[in-house]
Amino acid sequence: MAKKGLGRGLDVLLGESTPAQQDTHPMTGSQDKLPIEFIIPDPKQPRKTFSDEAIEELAASISEKGLLQPILVRPAQGQAERYQIVAGERRWRAAQKARLHEVPVIIRSLSDAETAEIALIENLQRVDLNPMEEAEAYAHLGDAHARNQSEIADAVGKSRSHVTNMLRLLKLPEPVRLMVREGALSMGHARALLSSVEPKGLAERIVKKGLSVREAERLVKSESMDLDGAKSVSSKGKKESSTSSKKDADTRALERDIAEALGLDVNIEHRGKKGGCLTIDYRSLDQLDEVCRRLMNVSV
Repeated sequence: MAKKGLGRGLDVLLGESTPAQQDTHPMTGSQDKLPIEFIIPDPKQPRKTFSDEAIEELAASISEKGLLQPILVRPAQGQAERYQIVAGERRWRAAQKARLHEVPVIIRSLSDAETAEIALIENLQRVDLNPMEEAEAYAHLGDAHARNQSEIADAVGKSRSHVTNMLRLLKLPEPVRLMVREGALSMGHARALLSSVEPKGLAERIVKKGLSVREAERLVKSESMDLDGAKSVSSKGKKESSTSSKKDADTRALERDIAEALGLDVNIEHRGKKGGCLTIDYRSLDQLDEVCRRLMNVSV
């Protein structure tokens, strides 16, 4: 399969195919309906947790208007008349709650690597994964399907630096990763803890005191200063002072926050009373579309 291009989104997969794009299998690539009990979830799906409230809301909508968006499936390996979900597990769960007997599907013959990439893209585009789920999905693409970071970034429509930063979260100890999964710590908190020598202890303090990301960064910095000693602090202070003269800490922090939210490289040039310039780097029209969608708060 081509290692690039899936970052263009799911429309090409969930929409109508041209004759040249359709597979030879009579059901593959076409929209059909399947009994809901013939469909099974993917055990390797990136999303590990589902909001009961969100599922209930979707089920209510399906009960009223039906399931408007088909579920993308592939034939389940070694299971006759069973189809594994590639994209749409939330819709499948909600359809069960809505007591549907059959659901619209698109059946495609997909490899394990294609399935992993599409499942990750679908979750990133439709409902945000928590940071650990996203990081673990990137790691799975790299380890199980031999994708390097640049290929993963191209596939999901994110910057390479975003993928790299997400993968760094896997270096945190499991107790801290669990706090991120459960929402007790944000991506910003987790990123700050990466430079801590005692991330678990600091994470517990951050959660207990309800510290903001900025407060967490100061806490980690204070820890580093205490350990390094006066000489190291002096040397580090000179370096930071030189850097800060070009761009202050708040501006750099804001750049990181926006880059984290968009998954793209961001640069802010503040010019005091004259205002400034915000630059967002994108490498494709699809990434530009995603930025516009977020700015206009339009649902995918």
